[in-house]
Amino acid sequence: MTRTLLLSALLATLPAHALAHGDALTTVSERSGFVRTGRYDEVIALCDAFARRYPDAVRCADFGTTPEGRPMKVLVVSKSGALTAEAAKAKNLPVMLIQGGIHAGEIDGKDAGFLALRQALEGEAAPGALEKQVLLFVPVFNVDGHERFAAWNRPNQRGPEEMGWRVTAQNYNLNRDYVKADTPEMQAMLRLVEAWDPLAYIDLHVTDGAKFEHDVSIQVEPVNSGDEPLRTDGKALRDGVIERLAAQGSLPVPFYPSFVVSDDPASGFEDGVATPRFSQGYFQLRNRLGMLVETHSWREYPHRVKVTRNTIVALLDLVAQHGSQWRRDVAAADARAAKLGGQPVALDYKATAKTRTIDFRGYVYTRTPSEVSGALMTRYDESQPQVWHVPMRDEIVPDHVVAAPKAGYLVPAAHAAWVAGKLDQHGVQYRRIGGALSKAPVEAFRADTSVFDAKSLEGHQRLTLTGAWKPETQDLVAGALFVPIAQPKARLAMALLEPLAPDALVAWGEFNTHFERKEYMEDYVAEEVARDMLKDPKVKADFERRLKDDPAFAKDSQARLEYFARRHSSWDSHYRLYPVLRTDSAPR
Repeated sequence: MTRTLLLSALLATLPAHALAHGDALTTVSERSGFVRTGRYDEVIALCDAFARRYPDAVRCADFGTTPEGRPMKVLVVSKSGALTAEAAKAKNLPVMLIQGGIHAGEIDGKDAGFLALRQALEGEAAPGALEKQVLLFVPVFNVDGHERFAAWNRPNQRGPEEMGWRVTAQNYNLNRDYVKADTPEMQAMLRLVEAWDPLAYIDLHVTDGAKFEHDVSIQVEPVNSGDEPLRTDGKALRDGVIERLAAQGSLPVPFYPSFVVSDDPASGFEDGVATPRFSQGYFQLRNRLGMLVETHSWREYPHRVKVTRNTIVALLDLVAQHGSQWRRDVAAADARAAKLGGQPVALDYKATAKTRTIDFRGYVYTRTPSEVSGALMTRYDESQPQVWHVPMRDEIVPDHVVAAPKAGYLVPAAHAAWVAGKLDQHGVQYRRIGGALSKAPVEAFRADTSVFDAKSLEGHQRLTLTGAWKPETQDLVAGALFVPIAQPKARLAMALLEPLAPDALVAWGEFNTHFERKEYMEDYVAEEVARDMLKDPKVKADFERRLKDDPAFAKDSQARLEYFARRHSSWDSHYRLYPVLRTDSAPR
């Protein structure tokens, strides 16, 4: 379809007055024929204009301030009369939060959201839907990044003419920040989420990647992860949107269309579950529905805006139809989560090696050596559609599984203040222990290995541990935290505090000092200690066995001396001890 026909198809969906230049509720995008997108001052003006036009149905609010001092805007929309979190709760209304511009170069959601919102308010789309729910619309999450505005900020994307930047003014990627919550923007978003407790959280993006005909990806969790009964609702939300989009001529897929081998279509695809640094991986830990919408970057901007608008309208319809039941279902999931103590819980997921062949609508392509890079390069012929028959790995199973603590976690007083701050950001329940605990029976995690990443990621030096929980007795001074597992956010508590969880606080390097060796025994002292220890026949026999069985150990003089240093009373018993404990009984 030519660009002219694309524009015509989209413009045909608009009411006649929508394109009038003077309409206060139209966007720069609409008035340009969906070629351009506006700056952030337009969001501020539209937010106020919608509230003035529809005072009984729209409230414009600030929910945070960016590092560069810009207001973060949310439109609260409902025809039910419930325009506060308290009113929505009192009326038992489902709340849906839709955000655009978390990656501000991928700005389809902002322009599509204002379009869908106006049409819904005027009764021209999703009629009656706003009477049965509350919509929170955040047009741009990454506001400062939005104002880093230029052409070619997204070189792998067709339109708009200029757009914002992927990351924030502090160079953070907000869609890596849901658990660690480093940024003022994410902290503001989590406060908004805590206040409103949305049933569904919709994150609007644009893909990177290859050229093909499919125009949108719809992914939802829980579908392969999280609370088992709630997965039925996740599938209904995903499949309901896909069905509606397909009926409108889109070619949606239920997975992120990124090749297993970069730039090689023949390698096919692999599905998975995002870790909770990402939006859709995070909300299943709260027993809520998280959707990632990814329009295809190589489709023209008018088409992408239309598909995103259609997605939003489909969501409004689905939540209006099923939201009351889904709200009851998430409450039941909360109750089940509070009973997870001692039960096996998956910390992450993976695709098995099992494959099936799928039909995927791509284009004729060649893979030939590049005279520029010297590597094989894929070149697509967009004039020749072609169905690819490619492998898909989409059997998803748990990867790391641990038993939840029977009672909860103990965070020692030395870390209580900052960990409490993190728990507060996520609404995870805890209490402070007023007295000291002496010889408390606990589970402790002593790492067998601890590997620091060589490169920084999002300002952190990440840490990978191996090891297991084992029974010990520990003394804790007064002021420790007790984090009960018996709470609705039990999975989220585990995601933060389990040392093998992929986005745990320890994985993001927040406890790195505990995995750095601080005290040493000089070599000449270790020599003397070793000679004394070797007088013990058992030690001597074990040392000689290590020398015989482990050639690497035998050749490593420092490893040989450390063998004895570790057995000496001066060895640091806290080295590689993860400073969070588990307990089978709640402390008094």
